[in-house]
Amino acid sequence: MSNQRQQPKRGFSPGGGHGPMGAMGGEKAKDFKGTMKNLIKYLAPFKISIITVVIFAIGSASFSIVGPKLLGKATTKIFEGLVSKVSGGSGGIDFTYIGNMLLFLLGLYIISALFSFIQGFVMSGISQKVSYNLRKAISEKMNRMPLKYFDTKTHGEVLSRVTNDVDMISNNLNQSMTQMITSITTLIGVLIMMFSISWVMTLVALLVLPLSMVFITLVVKKSQKYFKSQQEYLGHVNGQVEEIYGGHNIVKAFNGEEVAVEEFNKLNDTLYNSAWKSQFLSGMMMPIMSFIGNLGYVMVSILGGWLAIKNTIEVGDILSFIQYMRSFNQPIAQTAQVANLMQSTAAAAERVFEFLNEEEEEQFAKEPVSIDNLSGYVDFEHVHFGYNPEKIIVNDFTAHVRPGQKVAIVGPTGAGKTTMIKLLMRFYDVNSGAIRLDGHNIKDFNRSELRDAFGMVLQDTWLFNGSIMENIRYGNLEASDEQVIKAAKAARVHHFVKTLPDGYNMVLNEEASNVSQGQKQLLTIARAILSDPKVLILDEATSSVDTRTEVLIQQAMENLMKGRTSFIIAHRLSTIRNADLILVMKDGDIVEQGTHDNLLAANGFYASLYNSQFENTEEA
Repeated sequence: MSNQRQQPKRGFSPGGGHGPMGAMGGEKAKDFKGTMKNLIKYLAPFKISIITVVIFAIGSASFSIVGPKLLGKATTKIFEGLVSKVSGGSGGIDFTYIGNMLLFLLGLYIISALFSFIQGFVMSGISQKVSYNLRKAISEKMNRMPLKYFDTKTHGEVLSRVTNDVDMISNNLNQSMTQMITSITTLIGVLIMMFSISWVMTLVALLVLPLSMVFITLVVKKSQKYFKSQQEYLGHVNGQVEEIYGGHNIVKAFNGEEVAVEEFNKLNDTLYNSAWKSQFLSGMMMPIMSFIGNLGYVMVSILGGWLAIKNTIEVGDILSFIQYMRSFNQPIAQTAQVANLMQSTAAAAERVFEFLNEEEEEQFAKEPVSIDNLSGYVDFEHVHFGYNPEKIIVNDFTAHVRPGQKVAIVGPTGAGKTTMIKLLMRFYDVNSGAIRLDGHNIKDFNRSELRDAFGMVLQDTWLFNGSIMENIRYGNLEASDEQVIKAAKAARVHHFVKTLPDGYNMVLNEEASNVSQGQKQLLTIARAILSDPKVLILDEATSSVDTRTEVLIQQAMENLMKGRTSFIIAHRLSTIRNADLILVMKDGDIVEQGTHDNLLAANGFYASLYNSQFENTEEA
């Protein structure tokens, strides 16, 4: 188990404006069609649910469209009754007809609302299931990806795919699909109803559309650059706050508060300037649309009155038509918004699918070798490796390790010590040569089983938010409480745990900062003991603790190394004097190998390293 942990950078939610054009700042997909095809594959299992959504959305829109027409008829009845009364006729207002019409209208609106509720409920389920499946696919993908991918990407960038991008897909799917169906249905239905009342009034009403589109285009072009700037500087502000907060102690120690505040103010001012401009322009959309819409209502009202005088239409039809005009403008604005939502959905989905299509590690060997009954022979045979194939950093590395041997790998920083461990664990594959475990090439093992054969204790401890019992049990999830406590005793951590208020049930916080560095290291050693590995890797496990704790850790590691092939990476050469074999590395090559005494007697590179440390200690 790797105890190494790097804290992921927190992803930030991209900013966008509030209002009709709030989404205009979003990035666009490079391959919109291809991305949407991939997204449709994730929607395919929910065909029946989607058809249900479509039917209920059309039903909801249709029932609400009929309403103004019926309301117009009721208005006409009232008008005719009033005219009859005024002119001295025998007739009056037919309240029975109006009452029945209003009850029927109420029934229609209730059914429309019910249909809308059902389609919203079903669509929410679909969007959440899609996001669930995407997150599951990303999580599984992470476990199959090579470490070289994460070497080239920040943790925040990867985290953003799981959080921001999937959330955006889920939210936008929920909004855009129902809105699109409702808007198209409403648009078609309203047009039909408008034409059924008066084709002349409909043509006049449609004249305002080109005017609306001109103003929308002008505002969108103007606001787009400010939305883009807003998102960019929101990211800068979030990044600066996270950075300063993460290193708050250092900022205080070096009196860097003023500089930090100055930098924040500069970024915040830029964000403010772009944000208020984008919000102002976005906010202008509704007043402009309302003004143009009102011009349309004036023209239609004048024309409607003239047609009513000529008895071409009824008075109630004017009321119905104005209501339809209001309904007609809304789906146009919604359709524009849906188009933006679809662009941002495609952009987010494209990032997710790019991640899901990344190259994977080969997880299974063709004819896998079992790790059962391994004795612990490890052979490095003419290993060559470079993180970049053009720059080889490990050259012709050859070493043979017998079962139960303690092998120390020493050398200056950058010599390739940790790289050899990464190759042994198959975090990376060698460029040429071979690494063998009990005579079998490590490529002949399934990756997961190969890593089961190794235990790792690293300088950078990794403990998660959970109880001490759960953290130790991470080494073997099937272990009983008694086995966990036995491992803790072997790791010299049992006494410390018993002094805690809740003992093994004490919960470690997110950073495990409620225990000391040495105690964290002992817990990770207990975890490694519990995993019972065939081969053990210790990488600078005592470099950041005090001398007393170092003695405890050394004792715990001695218990851990008993009967196991062990690889120890150390900078403190005094800690590896009793190693069975010391491999001295320099610039990716083994320049010397042997026992501590033999290497000192040879008076070579190892001796100069050891003596320099010894002299420094003496001087101190």
